[in-house]
Amino acid sequence: MKVEKKVNSEKYIQAVGRRKTSIARVRLFVESDKTGFAVNDKDLATYFPTEELQRIVMDPLTKSKISIKYRITAKIKGGGIHSQAEAFRHGISRTLILHDVELRKKLKKAGFLTRDPRMKERRKFGLKKARKAPQWSKR
Repeated sequence: MKVEKKVNSEKYIQAVGRRKTSIARVRLFVESDKTGFAVNDKDLATYFPTEELQRIVMDPLTKSKISIKYRITAKIKGGGIHSQAEAFRHGISRTLILHDVELRKKLKKAGFLTRDPRMKERRKFGLKKARKAPQWSKR
């Protein structure tokens, strides 16, 4: 039996966005006949149901005053939904910079190019959580 591979001939720019434990592999299709977003093969409104999360994802495009003339796809894994939205924003910002260097100044000022280093602190032995100690009693 012969298996044929589907070949995608569209040109794209790829970048990785991260936040906490979320990782977003973002592709920006420049010369595409379609426009819009696809996240894990779902529509943006389906994957990120709230308006706030959709606004977080759209921020790099609105801050750089670019209309949605691109098709942007992402494969996101890990973390929570809010962290995934911010990782997607980070990835979109990086792809836009690779496409047009002039946007770097605006996106850098907005803080979308900085990888947020805050992570969950590890649990230490002898403690209940990262910093919470067992209840102390005098006697």
